[in-house]
Amino acid sequence: MKKPTLPKPSTHFITIPLNSTPALKVSPFIPAPISHPIPLTNTQQIFIATLDILEKTRTQKTMLESLPTFTPYQLLVATMLSARTKDSTTIPIVKNLFKLHPTPKKISELKLSELERLIYGVGFHHTKSNHLHELSYLIHTKYKDQCPSTQDALTSLPGVGRKTANCILNYAFNTPAIAVDIHVHRITNRLGWIKTTSPEETEDALMEILPTEQWIRINKLLVVHGQTICEPRKPKCNLCPITKYCEYFQKQAKITPSK
Repeated sequence: MKKPTLPKPSTHFITIPLNSTPALKVSPFIPAPISHPIPLTNTQQIFIATLDILEKTRTQKTMLESLPTFTPYQLLVATMLSARTKDSTTIPIVKNLFKLHPTPKKISELKLSELERLIYGVGFHHTKSNHLHELSYLIHTKYKDQCPSTQDALTSLPGVGRKTANCILNYAFNTPAIAVDIHVHRITNRLGWIKTTSPEETEDALMEILPTEQWIRINKLLVVHGQTICEPRKPKCNLCPITKYCEYFQKQAKITPSK
């Protein structure tokens, strides 16, 4: 019996060009960056502890906090008009103004004489009425009735400086910025945090030493403290809850720190 004959192996091969298939690309392994929070310095911890105490002990709101239904545009106007004017004077004036004319378009359509009459009572009302009229026209035409939300755009508006712009970034848009008014400038120097001679220097110095997430707290806490306790001429150190952190108190006041 013959053994079965096996077929001969084929001598025909399929040739695959080397360049017919793309080479497999293997990305190198790159570990995800590990985020380590930057540790706070001892000085920064003291600053934050000071703000925490003021947060817990303050007894009133700032003017802008007391206007929760105002639009960003209305808050901008209120801030601009409040310069050199008491909050108790500014608040009823802006409430009445926006009850009658709530939008940039409505304000820009008013005669200057009527606008001046409506804001009479605020400091420098003649100059401010001109700024308000121009500002409202620009926001209506250039920004489609929407208040700008950057410092550069805000400070390009008539009558709006860095302090006003930073207030709007803080209160209207919840954006980190340090709004330095006379209270913030005075108190941060009294505390010994900085040694500056102008609000502009104060803003720059505070931005250097404070963590960004703390910037938004500065204005609302120090303004109230300056209005109620740390007054310009006669600070009420006997009522102050942060005397243990205050350089001014340690050097000049002769009373027992409050507990």
